[in-house]
Amino acid sequence: MSVQEHWERIYSTRAPDQVSWYCAHLGAALELIERTQVSQMAAIIDVGGGESTLVDDLLALGFDDITVLDISATAIDATRKRSGDRAERVRWIAADITRVELEPRRYDLWHDRAVFHFLTEESDRVAYVRQVARAVKPGGHVIIGTFGPEGPTRCSGLDVVRYDAESLHGEFGARFRLLESSKQLHQTPFGTMQQFLYCYCRLE
Repeated sequence: MSVQEHWERIYSTRAPDQVSWYCAHLGAALELIERTQVSQMAAIIDVGGGESTLVDDLLALGFDDITVLDISATAIDATRKRSGDRAERVRWIAADITRVELEPRRYDLWHDRAVFHFLTEESDRVAYVRQVARAVKPGGHVIIGTFGPEGPTRCSGLDVVRYDAESLHGEFGARFRLLESSKQLHQTPFGTMQQFLYCYCRLE
């Protein structure tokens, strides 16, 4: 089974609030986005947006240039339908972030909660970082959330890579200036706790 087929099966067989990463509102991400002080005209991409509610909150805050990308077309379609008439204000992309061709220097802010830690192959991580460096404007903001050093070692049947701030920043390199990092405990719908790490960088 390919990675895409795996995620199509996950999203086709589980309700949005019955996956471990479900969160009614991504408070940590929204706080970091607020601290970037980007304007409502900023171009934002949510990588791995799937059935996340981040797009709902961004629309409610008045952002008008939002892209949601996920490897699962099923997840993209579900969120598009949930968004109703507001879906027309969003660009929806069903694609593998390590292979899709994004417009150069398109985005002011890149957000990813829980995609990067699934990239267990070095070549995929290199491809991902190359995408960020190409698609984000110089001076743009990059917010990455992964499992922290005490987080799970597997998720949804797949191995993951756990990070601390130093090792995660190391994957991105010197062009990405680390402005802050923090750890957060996420309670899953099943009552278990998962440690997440957030790093906020600026692309030099």
